[in-house]
Amino acid sequence: MELLPRRVNRVANSALGAIPAVVAIAYLAQASDTLPRLVACLALIGFAVIAVRGCRLRVRYEHGTLVVRGYLRTRVIARESITGITDFPAVRWTTPRGHKRWTPIAAFMTSPNEISASRLHKARAVGKLRRWARR
Repeated sequence: MELLPRRVNRVANSALGAIPAVVAIAYLAQASDTLPRLVACLALIGFAVIAVRGCRLRVRYEHGTLVVRGYLRTRVIARESITGITDFPAVRWTTPRGHKRWTPIAAFMTSPNEISASRLHKARAVGKLRRWARR
């Protein structure tokens, strides 16, 4: 099962990279020296990656694994390693060597300025995830 934020939230999540990417393009267009252009190109690449990954934020759970896709990395967690799902929301889990870990679920983080429909959708998704993790 795959849990996705609403479309409007995916657009907002990708804006975290898209808006600075537009600024980097504008700076790149007006920069005249080589070093500032190189820095702008590198920034543009980084912001483009964040924009694409922001649109693809999600959680997928299957028989024995949980896949949390975030802005910078995708984490695959074995179901038996999960010790809980926090209200943040985040996954608390333990590695096979016994180290405690914490993986945030950026797809379902809420904001006080968010509309209630989005908050409700995210709360339901976290609830489904908690029920799956307890089985």
